[in-house]
Amino acid sequence: MFRSSLRVTSALKNTKVRAQILQKWQECLAVTQTRNVSEESKSFGLNLFRGQGQAEQVFPFPEVLNEEQKENLQMFADQTAKFFEEQNDASKNDLLEKVDDDTMEGLKALGAFGLQVPTDLDGLGLTNTQYARLVEIVGAHDLGVGIVLGAHQSIGFKGIILFGTPEQKSKYLPKLAVGENIAAFCLTEPASGSDASSIKTRAVLSDDGKHYILNGSKIWISNGGLAEIFTVFAQTPVKDAKTGETKDKVTAFIVERSFGGVTNGPPEKKMGIKCSNTAEVYFEDVKIPVENVLGGEGGGFKVAMNILNNGRFGMVAALSGTMKYCIQKAVDHAATRVQFGSHIHSFGAIQEKLSQMAIKHYVAESMAYMISANMDQGFKDFQIEAAIGKIYASEGAWFCADEAIQILGGMGFMRDCGIERVMRDLRIFRIFEGTNDILRLFIALTGMQYAGAHLKEVQKAMKNPMANIGTVASFASKMAVRKMGGSTGNVSLHTHPSVHSDLSTAAKEASKSIEDFGGTVEQLLIKYGKKIMNEQMVLNRVSEAAIDIYGMVSVLSRASRSLNNQYSSAASESAMCQVFCSQAAVRVDTNLKLALSDKDKKIFQQMSTISEDVIKHGGTVQEHPLGF
Repeated sequence: MFRSSLRVTSALKNTKVRAQILQKWQECLAVTQTRNVSEESKSFGLNLFRGQGQAEQVFPFPEVLNEEQKENLQMFADQTAKFFEEQNDASKNDLLEKVDDDTMEGLKALGAFGLQVPTDLDGLGLTNTQYARLVEIVGAHDLGVGIVLGAHQSIGFKGIILFGTPEQKSKYLPKLAVGENIAAFCLTEPASGSDASSIKTRAVLSDDGKHYILNGSKIWISNGGLAEIFTVFAQTPVKDAKTGETKDKVTAFIVERSFGGVTNGPPEKKMGIKCSNTAEVYFEDVKIPVENVLGGEGGGFKVAMNILNNGRFGMVAALSGTMKYCIQKAVDHAATRVQFGSHIHSFGAIQEKLSQMAIKHYVAESMAYMISANMDQGFKDFQIEAAIGKIYASEGAWFCADEAIQILGGMGFMRDCGIERVMRDLRIFRIFEGTNDILRLFIALTGMQYAGAHLKEVQKAMKNPMANIGTVASFASKMAVRKMGGSTGNVSLHTHPSVHSDLSTAAKEASKSIEDFGGTVEQLLIKYGKKIMNEQMVLNRVSEAAIDIYGMVSVLSRASRSLNNQYSSAASESAMCQVFCSQAAVRVDTNLKLALSDKDKKIFQQMSTISEDVIKHGGTVQEHPLGF
């Protein structure tokens, strides 16, 4: 992940620092790519940046479970829901600031610690879609427990599943799957948050070449005080086979507490998710066998980014469960509370709140199961979609919790109601596993890198236009049409066979948004080139538009399926889809105009100046109204 500095604007005035930041962004982008950006991708998110409505991942709404998988999932889901309703006490866990011992044992008996570990290694062997459904149930009941489980398997030992050798998998996964051993993911350090390249923890090969000697510390590690197995990222000296030059590169290691030299601090006192153990972890002269390198020497960035990219879909599903819980609490109250002689659900102000909560949940839930299905279908590029889902679900869940408290009034503010705890638990989700601020930049820059590769092809063709007349003419034609405010006709979702005719207007709105988005990206790349990396306020507007567009196609696809299959909820889904697409289209148009506007560019510069003034003064700048 990348680091965002509050002082980045001041730093950019220094040419040397500007070049270093640019290089870091390029390095970070490079390690997140699992394929050459010039290659064609089937990712909707990537192709969006070229103004293309790549439909294969999104239409029709993917269905990936066979009947046997559905039956198994229903059984697991029923057992999980019953357990959380009857045995887990979220309020008790919150007060204890740990998961109750009986609950931990019950979770182990359920198989909850090895949901995606293959059955031959003592796990449940669930698909991504099945996993999403179970964590959705957990998210609806206790996010703190969800973090204990997620930190263990979604990131803690996910690297072993993704990159482990057969020997590593057979050695570690069975005990991890049954909860005999707990796992943790150790990346963050005091000076290394989103900027993983600033890691200080170091591992050096022993003289006999049999071990690495690890020294350093990690902070805010979920399960840090419980874990026996750690996925640890450290700087290692790596010799370049071609140049012979030795440089520090990040390497991932599987570290056992039993190796010795691994200790942890006391549990951190936190705002929320209190029952999850969060602690600092220390490594002092830890001897790690060379066979415990994960993903190859110097391959730590790739390991870390793939773990995080592969784990985010679970967060989207869990938070959609939380949103559903908040909506249910609000609905129960609105349906019974009487004020001024009427039930409050009849008031327009309350109706607007409930409808927006329902729509946000519908969008997040649709994203969650589209992404998990795409992963199960074998698509390789889903990093943009997963980042979008994480941002949308974490912010949507916060919105739902906040509005639920507002609808419940004073009752919602009370601890016994339960939403007060949910709100505290929710706040961290916009921060960890990639802060939403950094993920917005990741979305924009990853997509622009892909779009930029296409522009390079056009630039190459322009050097010999007669030999590449088709490429040049096509590009020139698109530019001319866009300048006149017309449509190139490249995106026509309303004619797609999977889109229901009732949603034709919404589909046209989405098509226009996609085409306008591609044109804006093109203009920004031409205008800024590589310097676009420094235009974070512009990139944020681009990301906001991308998030809305992915939400539009997600609900278009899902609502169309419901209409085509005549589901009982089809009419409601259609209404939610149409409202969201209508509102999103306006936001997309606004954000794209902001990204290109010279007037707003001046406003962005003024905002940078205000920020610099606040930093320089150590707080607010203006004189007090009373003059003292």
